[in-house]
Amino acid sequence: MLHTPVTEQTGSDDQTLTLRINEIFFSLQGETSKTGLPTAFIRLTGCPLRCHYCDTAYAFHQGEKRTINQIMQTLTSYRTRHVTVTGGEPLAQKHCQNLLTILCNEGYDVSLETSGAMDISAVDQRVVKIVDIKTPGSGEVEKNHLENLSFLQNTDQIKLVICNRDDYLWAKKLLQDRRLHETCEVLFSPSHDQLEARLLADWILEDALPVRFQIQLHKYLWGNVPGK
Repeated sequence: MLHTPVTEQTGSDDQTLTLRINEIFFSLQGETSKTGLPTAFIRLTGCPLRCHYCDTAYAFHQGEKRTINQIMQTLTSYRTRHVTVTGGEPLAQKHCQNLLTILCNEGYDVSLETSGAMDISAVDQRVVKIVDIKTPGSGEVEKNHLENLSFLQNTDQIKLVICNRDDYLWAKKLLQDRRLHETCEVLFSPSHDQLEARLLADWILEDALPVRFQIQLHKYLWGNVPGK
């Protein structure tokens, strides 16, 4: 893909458009409806949440500042049109919105993985938003910003990580009360090493829930390895 300098797209000095980046890497998409697709990942540093099952605690503080132009130049080495911006919590950084829009302008197929605790109303509508609603088992259920549901499009996805049976019943009630599946696709995922995947699959089938069951493909391939 051609890379147009950020200054031409935004009218801003690209040296001021910096984000703290934990890592940029190329891998297979391990979750969402695009599981298995070769994807470039941009992981931003920092997160205001501390979920019990977090597998990216190394991204809370580690990272270095890069301009958006530098980020875009790095992406040119990956032969894919699929880009996922993740964290941490990417929306906690000031210029994440700029990055998302510029990625879309460059012709990338862009998805955003967000905790659901940050306002998504200003996210570029071309971005597929993966909103992770926190269950009680996460320890951060009170951080859910459920007003975000009003800003979801049918191309977006809602993800719930299920830690145990109580989490499942809580998520099932939320699904039914809010009719989440009528807004966009809903993903139920077992918390790795906390809930046996087959158990969650059985519960979904028993209740015939209108959700997509998913596992974290990358963990089955590479384990908890940064950059995979």
